[in-house]
Amino acid sequence: MKKVLLAVSGGIAVYKACDIVSKLTKRNVDVQVIMTENATKFVTPLTFEALSKHMVFTDTFDYSYDASIKHISLAQEADLLCVAPATANIMAKMAHGIADDMVSSTFLAATCPVLVCPAMNTNMYENAATQANLRILEERGMKIVGPGVGKLACGDVAKGVLAPVDDIVDAIMETLGQ
Repeated sequence: MKKVLLAVSGGIAVYKACDIVSKLTKRNVDVQVIMTENATKFVTPLTFEALSKHMVFTDTFDYSYDASIKHISLAQEADLLCVAPATANIMAKMAHGIADDMVSSTFLAATCPVLVCPAMNTNMYENAATQANLRILEERGMKIVGPGVGKLACGDVAKGVLAPVDDIVDAIMETLGQ
């Protein structure tokens, strides 16, 4: 069984990550979820735990589960890392090697393929800094999925919404060779 590590960062599109987990598990993919602290403000870890049947990790330094160094062991066990939604903040951390939370630390330890699924306000997405960070991630071999055009949380209709869940799941399955 292939193992996908789903890294969820804090944007309104977090609720769509629940559907990603559900659809992957229905395709016999083992999904482990990690979250930024901001992501937990939108959807609680309990929701992802119910869907994935795994404990969700949010704190790099929480050793109450076991004595392993989770951001290392999770990265080593993954066949693929998918960051969805990928906020401007987490993409900047990824592009510049900042490891100050569970998601960014695990990303730096990962050697598996990485899919990045941006989702944010269109002005944030089109900002020169965000575009430069996306280019860096692509140049390092990461596959970018989305964003799409649609109604944003602010009410605008523009580029910045999370790619359709089915597109993300298809990209994951294709990358896994399934």
